[in-house]
Amino acid sequence: MLFSDRPRAHYQNPPVHEAICQLRFPTILSINQKEPAEFQEDIREVFPQYARRQDMPAPKLTGLGTPNVQVETPPPVTNYHFLSADGVWKINLTRDFIALSTLRYPGWEEFAHHLDRPLAAFIRLYHPAYFQRVGLRYRNFVSRTRLGLQGTPWTKLISAPYTGPLGETDVAEDRVSQYGLDLTMQLDSSCKVKIHAGPERLKNAGQNGDTEMRFGLDLDLFMGGNVPCTLAAAALETLHGHADRVFEGAITDTLRDAMQ
Repeated sequence: MLFSDRPRAHYQNPPVHEAICQLRFPTILSINQKEPAEFQEDIREVFPQYARRQDMPAPKLTGLGTPNVQVETPPPVTNYHFLSADGVWKINLTRDFIALSTLRYPGWEEFAHHLDRPLAAFIRLYHPAYFQRVGLRYRNFVSRTRLGLQGTPWTKLISAPYTGPLGETDVAEDRVSQYGLDLTMQLDSSCKVKIHAGPERLKNAGQNGDTEMRFGLDLDLFMGGNVPCTLAAAALETLHGHADRVFEGAITDTLRDAMQ
């Protein structure tokens, strides 16, 4: 199944590699013109480290369909970084979006709590008209080695819609070098999800460059339209509820037990 109505669970060993929340808004040019000192003061207690980077947007083609096709290079976009002392949590601020990300996902409540102050400070200082896109993304990688499941086939850990041909009796898992599922679908009247799933070979940290085949489950949930700033938190709660249903529908009881 793609969705599950199982009661929400908190796992001791979740497979989340990175969690990202991004809210896009109509361009605010003043963010690109001067450093956000007031914003930093509001969040510096939790995000004391600061850096800035110049991001180069992709070139654009103009004059398509005419003899005068030209390549335009847009001006760089300043990306302000605010990091926690341990570097695990990060706020990104540009003229087009604000985002929170972490490489150590502790659960939804703490993740949302880390966003509360930066988002409130941003709205108070910059007065965005609305949010054009509210997004929540979970990049999951299931490691059989980490969970003590060496030798267990993916079909015993991941639901059939995501394993596809790996579930066929004449397909040996170790002979499949590449397989992936890509799906975009409407979840309700306002929310969509992009799903990418499949085995990927990744390097194991601190193990002399050894690699391991892990199962990736990338869930990118988002809400478009003009979301009022006062409804941003509710929009994220809705997306998180959908994310739970999708994730639980993608895993089996064997994997649930292993994640404790």
